Amino acid sequence: MKAAQKQKKLRYVVLDAIDRRILGALQDDARIANNELAARVGLSPAPCLRRVRALEETGVIRRHVSLVDPGAVGLPVSVFVSISLERQVEEALKRFERAVLTRPEVMECYLMTGDADYLLRVVCADLAAYERFVLEHLAKAPGVSSIRSSFALKQVKYSTALPLLPKSDLS
Repeated sequence: MKAAQKQKKLRYVVLDAIDRRILGALQDDARIANNELAARVGLSPAPCLRRVRALEETGVIRRHVSLVDPGAVGLPVSVFVSISLERQVEEALKRFERAVLTRPEVMECYLMTGDADYLLRVVCADLAAYERFVLEHLAKAPGVSSIRSSFALKQVKYSTALPLLPKSDLS
């Protein structure tokens, strides 16, 4: 199967104002009871639950998670890592991506335009743990030619909630 066929097709789902209110409330608190959610968005419980299930089935809601404070679990160091590969050919990209997908320290990984091929966000306990990660994993990843690290000194803003503008604000 060709790579383009394997990739998820991006699809835009038309959301009305109620769907947007449901998503906004669930982004604030995924554990909200359906009765409370329904009251908050102006629906009765049964139609509200149907809408939530439809949002899940269409992939608008991918999953429900708990956000864990990294510092509270001993992972206070956040590093942004720019990776350049020796060659930017499809097989080299795939090999690198497969290697990165196995590493739990990598919280995010993006294929980029510009100077670097990839940008990663990595969390770890301390500088020594990051050094081990680089030496034992990143430097050994297939095709890596350079690794540039930037340490976050302070997190000024962090959000997982998408800015769900009303439909009238999108045009």
